[in-house]
Amino acid sequence: METPAALHANLLHWITLAGVALYALTGVLDAGRKGMDLVGACAVGLATAAGGGTLRDVLLDRQVFWIGDQSYMLVALGTSVASFFLCRLRTLPARLFLVPDALALALFAVSGTQIALAVGAPALIAWLMGIVTGVAGGVIRDILCNDIPLIFLPGELYAIAAAGGAGTTAAMTAAGFSPATCAIAGFAAGAALRFAAMAFRLRGPQWRPPEGQG
Repeated sequence: METPAALHANLLHWITLAGVALYALTGVLDAGRKGMDLVGACAVGLATAAGGGTLRDVLLDRQVFWIGDQSYMLVALGTSVASFFLCRLRTLPARLFLVPDALALALFAVSGTQIALAVGAPALIAWLMGIVTGVAGGVIRDILCNDIPLIFLPGELYAIAAAGGAGTTAAMTAAGFSPATCAIAGFAAGAALRFAAMAFRLRGPQWRPPEGQG
């Protein structure tokens, strides 16, 4: 029978694989919208899939996840190539990529938090690593596609959704819940916030100069 540590590592592996596939899909969809060819679309897909986790691992001084386990890069590359050819078969809504993007954001917020906690990071740092893991891939994708990153657009609740998912994961871990329960709750919180923002145009606080200025 597998030990709890092995079960947790296996859980993180599958969460990360799912996030990698979904973020690669968003990169290809956005690149396709910009008219990129196969190489360009795959480059965006791979950068989107690997970006957040790479930054997290560098900050935590641990081996970069896709270097230590090539299955992540194989999934990212396979998803990118398959998406490029399949998504050309019909016209897709321009903002369709926001759905897998929201799911990947929530998954990576959870995995980033749990990985940071597993290497002994304090809860606050683990929370920040969850946010970084969740949003960095999308920022890289948007920059490569010459768009304003979603994290900087009003009304998107992008980083706030990642913060909600990461915070839920960290808080429930501190309360003693199992890793699987924490992951499910964190994913649900992050995805719900992001989808709610998209559906109901929820907005975070915005800067407004005092009356008479600006």
